[in-house]
Amino acid sequence: MTLELSDRSALREARVPAGGILEGPRVLNRLPEGVEPRPYELFGVRPLGRVIGAEIDGVDLGEPLTPELREELNRALLEWKVLFFRDQDITPAQQRAFARNWGPLETNPFIPAGDTEEVTRFERSAAMPGFENIWHTDVTFRPNPALGSVLRLVTVPPVGGDTMWADMAAAYDNLPEDVKARIDGLKAVHDYLPGFDRFSDPEVLARWQEQFPPVEHPVVRRHPETGRRTLFVNQSFTTHIVGMDRDESDRLLHYLFTQAHVPEYQVRFRWTENAVAFWDNRATQHYAVNDYAPHPRVAERVAIAGDRPF
Repeated sequence: MTLELSDRSALREARVPAGGILEGPRVLNRLPEGVEPRPYELFGVRPLGRVIGAEIDGVDLGEPLTPELREELNRALLEWKVLFFRDQDITPAQQRAFARNWGPLETNPFIPAGDTEEVTRFERSAAMPGFENIWHTDVTFRPNPALGSVLRLVTVPPVGGDTMWADMAAAYDNLPEDVKARIDGLKAVHDYLPGFDRFSDPEVLARWQEQFPPVEHPVVRRHPETGRRTLFVNQSFTTHIVGMDRDESDRLLHYLFTQAHVPEYQVRFRWTENAVAFWDNRATQHYAVNDYAPHPRVAERVAIAGDRPF
């Protein structure tokens, strides 16, 4: 028999493993449906990715922001999810002052502090390697996870040490319709222990159990400013889906975790001296690439307190 290319009935059954990610075109919307892009008047914007990541030119983070500049930067943050600023020779105090334009700052008892408790310091070396090389959203173990973070590298390794971000609204947009229907209205439990127990002092972890009990967040949250539906589970802190058998929960979470791995949703930033990154923690996950040993890498982060996901 001669098999015509158009005759699919003669082919054996094609099976894709459950939870597989299919190849092909993806929906890549940078903005919410119905919102048109507008030009920026107070600074330059150089996109680094299709849906996420842009370098901002013409802004001095060491200077106070005018209301007009703050509003335009916020619009850029909502559009691009992570903003990069190069050649910013700022102090930790100026870093904190810039972040406060978006709200009060939070502290993190599990990470060493910088010059104040509002600054977390990631000091990595061959003797103290990094553990942030996993896709995650910061502090989702809090009832109100961080709105966003401002990160600057104090010591840039000569090679490696990039950071990657993934747009979790794009990840949600591309889920199959049956998966969207399945996770609609579900909640998941988030806990600090999975993210810190492998490399933190057990006495420190035990000390904070009462202050940071496990919390529930929607599997899909709505962004409080854009209204976009965003996939809101991550491998560092999400432990299980409420009301679901553990094996079924593990399978579903594994599938949802892998969505951050799709390159079309990502941007990768190569750090240079005095570069700063500012990201929307409500809309993204990030991954610190751990390929710089034995060179040191020192970063300081300021996090902005957020709201309760809904």
